Amino acid sequence: MSRSLFDRIPWVLVIFIIALGIPWLGSKYYTFLATQIAILSLFAVSYNLLLGSAGLVSFGHAAYFGLGSYACGLLMKELGVPFLIALAAGGLMAAAFAAGFGFFCVRLTKIYFSMLTLAFAQIVWAICFQWNELTGGDQGISPIPYPGLNWLSSVPGLDGFRVGDYFYFVALAVVALCIAALHRISVSPFGRMLMTIRENPERASFIGVNVRAYELAAFIVAGGFAGIAGALFGIFNRGVFADFLYWPKSAEVLIMTILGGMNYFWGPVVGTGMLVVLNQQITAYTEYWPLVLGTILLVLLFAFPGGLLGALHAGWTRLRSGGRGVRPGA
Repeated sequence: MSRSLFDRIPWVLVIFIIALGIPWLGSKYYTFLATQIAILSLFAVSYNLLLGSAGLVSFGHAAYFGLGSYACGLLMKELGVPFLIALAAGGLMAAAFAAGFGFFCVRLTKIYFSMLTLAFAQIVWAICFQWNELTGGDQGISPIPYPGLNWLSSVPGLDGFRVGDYFYFVALAVVALCIAALHRISVSPFGRMLMTIRENPERASFIGVNVRAYELAAFIVAGGFAGIAGALFGIFNRGVFADFLYWPKSAEVLIMTILGGMNYFWGPVVGTGMLVVLNQQITAYTEYWPLVLGTILLVLLFAFPGGLLGALHAGWTRLRSGGRGVRPGA
């Protein structure tokens, strides 16, 4: 297959159609796993707009994931707001906070930027953890109701499924639309300018590009989509908790992105699937999951610095070149 033909394949549509058939396997576990992977994939792809496209290492991306969860969960549980309105409100809430925090964060660079994102995220986590009247404190908010999806049973071919299966169909559709939008953004002139800024921000500034404005815009867009992922995850988890905003969640999405390959748009999706499946399988046999994960990351970073997709791309390039040497991570 030529590279041009490969690039023309609508991968969002192809993956969406394949994933759509999972509930027909009849396994509640597979549907549960696929729902988790789909939602966290959106979270990781939104983060890669910062890391892979703009070169911004944020240690506080979980804040927007958690804020979207709280906004959607509170609206649906306490006020009875319809699902789509609550979902949009979760994304808008996260984007609004990302705009406020990002206004200050993009004024710093490198490690100072990263530490400031962590500081803001920890402030938000502390408020949610202590504000018992609104957020439930360490007990969180539960149960978050499923949206009314019984109408899907009248769709030909969808009768007889469980409520969780219907939510999977809806979540998959939302994730597919959001990832398609993020892909369009990443290949647009805006996305290409972010890559230019990532490679050499000084040169971009010298030719008249407002570097801070572009980075702030990327921060807001990434935060908004993370909020949508968080809103879906709160419903899927049937509850919203302060742990959604805590720093290990930000580390988790960073690992997903690096594991799959941050230089590839689909890298975070691959990394998410790999991390979730490994977590489910390994924790069933041993409690030393962090040790196993650390070992995998060490091997990957030293042997394949381009991540899983980088390793596959290097192998494919070597195969096409007749076995001639390929620079690792190229």
